[in-house]
Amino acid sequence: MGVAITNILTSKELKLEDLSGKVLAVDAFNVLYMFLTTIRGPDGSPLADSKGRTTSHLVGLFSRFSNLMEKGIKFVFIFDGVAPELKREERERRKQLKVDAQKSYEEAEQQEDIDNMKKFAARTSVLTKEMIEEAKELIVAMGMPIIIAPSEGESQAAELVKNGDAYAVMSQDADSLLSGSPRTIRNLSITGRRKMPGTHAFKNVVPELFDLKDNLAELDLTQDQLIILAILVGTDYNYGGVKGIGPKKALTLVKKHGANFDAIFLEAKWDESSSVPWKKIYDTIKHMPVKNDYEIKFELYDEEKLKQILVVEHDFSEERVASSFEKLEKFRKQNSQKGLGEWF
Repeated sequence: MGVAITNILTSKELKLEDLSGKVLAVDAFNVLYMFLTTIRGPDGSPLADSKGRTTSHLVGLFSRFSNLMEKGIKFVFIFDGVAPELKREERERRKQLKVDAQKSYEEAEQQEDIDNMKKFAARTSVLTKEMIEEAKELIVAMGMPIIIAPSEGESQAAELVKNGDAYAVMSQDADSLLSGSPRTIRNLSITGRRKMPGTHAFKNVVPELFDLKDNLAELDLTQDQLIILAILVGTDYNYGGVKGIGPKKALTLVKKHGANFDAIFLEAKWDESSSVPWKKIYDTIKHMPVKNDYEIKFELYDEEKLKQILVVEHDFSEERVASSFEKLEKFRKQNSQKGLGEWF
């Protein structure tokens, strides 16, 4: 879901060349769900191989990241570990939404309503354990390292950036800023266009960099106040936040009361909106478990393994896969004398 505060944040447009040679920490579940939602057929159904197995996540991973790797960008994928207690209720809510969307999809299918089929199909996306393992296998075969977080992937990704082991977190959500990531990048794409979920429409997008320090200074907030603001608006641990309070109103409240957080939630009438104490949500975000005994090692992509996964097992076009190899190899040779050779 992600916390909806980006409309009060400022960002800087980036070019892909600005990121060449840099390491980005990827919130794996975030991008996998994005691929499952947006990479679909005309009727909204996910792409699948000849055995009926979903391949949208694999198509997205290979096409998006092989193209970005050609630009000299490095990636470390962070997978979620054990979900926080407060997230279980949100997961149940999302499951029910998918059940409802499936019913709506079936009704649209009976009526041969392609537009609604497309819209509701995207809302039924489920990332299964099998898909997660397939994604991990593909990522490793592409030479990119994986880290399993103790809990939330975005918090662990933020830790890599704080430790100087990555330049920024790559995610469509702003949650990593709540975890203290100095930098977060979204809209990282080659095409400059992104499919809008549930529609036939595209919108032009450019890579954006959110600098935490700059935004805190511009908003005149501390890191703790940013977390409080996010809780008022709504997080993965309190969906929807306080009714009637959006980012701008939340900002006004936080600035009015400063560090007196009890006064903020009293005026916001928190107890009328949630049965969960705000401090429990705050502590969950503030003290999310992370680890620092990780290893980051980039390898040369395994051409034979990739062919086995993509072409043999999942019916990818052999010509298209070979073309990606040629581009990656060309990049590797061109840069082997420029200090980027060890990247592979």
